[in-house]
Amino acid sequence: MNKYIDLSHDIVNNMPVYPGDSDVNLYQNKCLDKDGYTVFNLEIGMHTGTHIDTPMHLLDRNTFINEIPLDRFAGRGCLLDARNEKLIEYKPEYADIVNENDIVILFTNYSEFYGSKEYYTNHPVISEELADFLIEKNIKMLGIDMPSPDRYPFEIHKKLFENNILIMENLTNLEELLDVDDFEIIAFPLKIEAEASIVRAVARRIIIAINKRQYKDPECNH
Repeated sequence: MNKYIDLSHDIVNNMPVYPGDSDVNLYQNKCLDKDGYTVFNLEIGMHTGTHIDTPMHLLDRNTFINEIPLDRFAGRGCLLDARNEKLIEYKPEYADIVNENDIVILFTNYSEFYGSKEYYTNHPVISEELADFLIEKNIKMLGIDMPSPDRYPFEIHKKLFENNILIMENLTNLEELLDVDDFEIIAFPLKIEAEASIVRAVARRIIIAINKRQYKDPECNH
């Protein structure tokens, strides 16, 4: 049995955007009672809400997100608890938690400030040592519950991109993964010719249910 945990923010009209980005315009332009059908239009930047950045965002690369193999957007997830850390440092125990090709999720609990000025100006940042560790581990993607792993001039972004590590930003509900030992991250982008994409990110955990009526202890003879 699977349980899916939604890690994405809702897409709504005038939702929060990174300072300087265009506003989101979600509107209904056809109405059932007037036009006989309903249609909504959406004007949105690809770095709005929960989204994935690719190397093209900050490097001189020519691979659009729709050209990246789909297996880069799904895989084993692992959660690193980084709450109350303004500078998120490498810890030795991470060596036993993170595996090659993992999608690493950093839980800072900063999503509670989503939409506020503080969310964009005072979020934690990742140390260069931690970035080097993730590169050494050859992970697929880093996911965070804040708008960026660093600030201008975005050297951590560039370091990860130079090593083909994708970055997923503005996650939420990560507290639901704290007691989950094994889970998979699924975050497929739009099939869009762009440097990034809004995504519906989810965590899939497998729950093994035992039917007590059918279960029989092999050492029991009655």
